Amino acid sequence: MNKKYCLVVIDDYSRFTWVFFLASKDETSGILMSFITEIKNLVDKIVKIIRCDNGTEFKNRVMSDFCEKKGIKKEFSVARTSQQNGVAKRRNRTLIEAARTMLADSKLPTTFWAKVVNTTCYVQNKVLVVKPHNKTPYELFRGRTPAQSFMRPFGCHVTILNTLDYLGKFDGKSDEGFFVGYSLNSKAFRVYNIRTKKVEESLHIRFLEDKPIIAGDGPKWLFDIDVLTKSMNYVPIVAVTNSNDSVGIEESVGTGHSSKKTGSSQDYILMPLCKDGLLFDSSSKNASNDEPQPSSDAGKKDDEGVSQESGIDDQERPENSTQDVNTGSLNINIISPTVTTAPLKATHADFFGDEIELDMSNITTTYLVPNTLNTRIHKDHSLDHVIGDV
Repeated sequence: MNKKYCLVVIDDYSRFTWVFFLASKDETSGILMSFITEIKNLVDKIVKIIRCDNGTEFKNRVMSDFCEKKGIKKEFSVARTSQQNGVAKRRNRTLIEAARTMLADSKLPTTFWAKVVNTTCYVQNKVLVVKPHNKTPYELFRGRTPAQSFMRPFGCHVTILNTLDYLGKFDGKSDEGFFVGYSLNSKAFRVYNIRTKKVEESLHIRFLEDKPIIAGDGPKWLFDIDVLTKSMNYVPIVAVTNSNDSVGIEESVGTGHSSKKTGSSQDYILMPLCKDGLLFDSSSKNASNDEPQPSSDAGKKDDEGVSQESGIDDQERPENSTQDVNTGSLNINIISPTVTTAPLKATHADFFGDEIELDMSNITTTYLVPNTLNTRIHKDHSLDHVIGDV
């Protein structure tokens, strides 16, 4: 279960700090009762007073019965008066500020927040100096000077000796990863293995502190249309929107001349709909006519919520009715809409003043209109598809 909360426990005398990570606040009472029992058994110290705020995770019947049984006094700060619990508030801010700095320096995502907070607490117990005693919290609590020679920068590159998997004679023995903390139960380092995508504890590690840390090269925003189209090698298509679609617009297809043309030019991006890794599927056709039939995967949705329709099925196309658009590695066929017009006669008199009659009867003027389009043209990205801030 993902951890969402961090419980910070501080010794009032030595300022020694412990951090616990919780999935919900209901776990607070159980963690505190186990902690008090552990402190008494391991270091022979007795908890006398607990000072906290008025949160229900501290102020409940379970904790009250436990403290009454152990003879522990409970002190609560006044509501909306955080300065009465200043020691805990100050330490919380110190931990968060240090963790934010370490994450920014290591260029790791915020999913490692628990690891970096745990490492921050571990280091500060051995590095910070308590002003009245001029000693570190570890020295005041444990009674001995802490060792600091083994400490390494958080997030630095490491190579991990693979001692778990069976390796052949010529297989690589090491994996790459990042240093994410220290083990509290054994003499080992905690590292994130890039190959297995897991956090491991190991002592057979080589630190690469001089290797520069570079952030990921992926797009910062999932729906960055410029980065997406550039990575997929798409070519923008310039389309003309006619403001007048009446029959009076005459266009000569064979000669490339027209007598009237009005409209505005707009840029569109052609986005194919690929299904199961295949661009076209010609197996699902109706035997009686040429209309494409949806396959068994039509209408389903993948993990990202994108509907996979049968609009990319192959179509039987007559000659002179398609346009091939080259988009790098894919050839996408755009089927023209059905338009039936009467034979037109265009002259060059509109352009040059000479009465040269052109015969338009040999030009195909009837085109198929498919029920489903082979392509989808996006002009603007819909805000309904935006998941949220990264």
